Amino acid sequence: MADSYFPRWRVQSKSVEGRVVNTDERLPGPQMLAMGIQHVVAMFGSTVLAPLLMGFDPNLCIFMSGIGTLLFFVLVGGRVPSYLGSSFAFIGLVIAITGYTGHGPNMNIPVALGGIIACGVVYVIIGLIVSAVGTAWIETLMPPVVTGSIVAVIGLNLAPIAVKGVSGSAFDSYMALVTVLCVGAVAVFTRGMLQRLLILVGLLIAYVIYAIVTNGMGMGKPIDFSVVANAAWFGMPHFTAPVFSGQAMALLAPVAVILVAENLGHIKAVSAMTGQNLDGYIGRAFIGDGLATVVSGFAGGTGVTTYAENIGVMAVTKIYSTLVFVIAAVIALVLGFSPKFGAVIQTIPGPVLGGVSIVVFGLIAVTGARIWVVNKVDFSDNRNLIVAAVTLVLGAGDFSLKFGGFALGGIGTATFGAIILYALLRRKGPQEPAV
Repeated sequence: MADSYFPRWRVQSKSVEGRVVNTDERLPGPQMLAMGIQHVVAMFGSTVLAPLLMGFDPNLCIFMSGIGTLLFFVLVGGRVPSYLGSSFAFIGLVIAITGYTGHGPNMNIPVALGGIIACGVVYVIIGLIVSAVGTAWIETLMPPVVTGSIVAVIGLNLAPIAVKGVSGSAFDSYMALVTVLCVGAVAVFTRGMLQRLLILVGLLIAYVIYAIVTNGMGMGKPIDFSVVANAAWFGMPHFTAPVFSGQAMALLAPVAVILVAENLGHIKAVSAMTGQNLDGYIGRAFIGDGLATVVSGFAGGTGVTTYAENIGVMAVTKIYSTLVFVIAAVIALVLGFSPKFGAVIQTIPGPVLGGVSIVVFGLIAVTGARIWVVNKVDFSDNRNLIVAAVTLVLGAGDFSLKFGGFALGGIGTATFGAIILYALLRRKGPQEPAV
């Protein structure tokens, strides 16, 4: 651990190209601002998409992502470079709790907010335990076969939501496929930062195509730009107070387990990239992420998590300065005070949003598989094979369990099923390899 709470951030005056900028270093002002903007762009697609899928106000969620990132920065003493944005782990359960149909604002958001706050509280408690006793117990409960299965399940469980959302008409389905192709083309045929921003750039291209086909050629439902023209440039975010429902809190609180697995993986990735041992900050990172989720829930925003998108930006640029994320967070706060910016987001057509969702949910599922590959999970071991197989089907099939008035949905069942099943099977004797 360092002597002072915050680093002293030495100025690194050389060019960005070719030299690593460590967490306790910074670039000259203009370059830091440029990097901050780049991180905002990187997180933008997912931080906006998640609230739109749940019927939350994306403008407020952008604002709360900035608040959450600053809170995280303070809790970890400016030692862990990370941006906090809207978490996809909440989507399926929030939709189930609120009965959201996918169109317009979600009128039952307050009930979901109570559950999000409960999740944040559980997350903070886990962080306090980790700060006291370390992470060995988490790594024992959730080895790569478990964490990979849990992450994959999030994408698979959300898949029906994306597909149903674009199945209302043949036009919607075709435009969703056009969007998928746009994102795929950016992912395959571009390079550098453009490729890193494949979701955002692909969405913009599909948006333009949709506008040409509908507003220009008269097919499908045209985009209504009047909401943008009528929106003010500056205004306060629209905050929403939570309502605490026992069932909603019980359903969403277990999501903390998923966020722990996600955050742990991200910190390990950053440690590997920077060559710094950040294990001593894992507990504080959990507490920071948990408190950010609690604060977001009280304001009307989604639960938040550390973002792999921004870790990707760091991997490309080799700039790990934690001050960059302070700048990105401040930019997000400024955007949160612009209703016109929020109105632009609201004009994104449903089929385009659905097409992006198909890609994003698929990428989440594949990320789970990537965890298996990177950690060399041995699927010739029947223990690993059974844990992964059962978890995937429970989550993808949305297997629910009811206990009186309490119901555990597919993601929750799969998460706890993976942890419990691995714990039960891991102490068994040697087995014959699977065929």
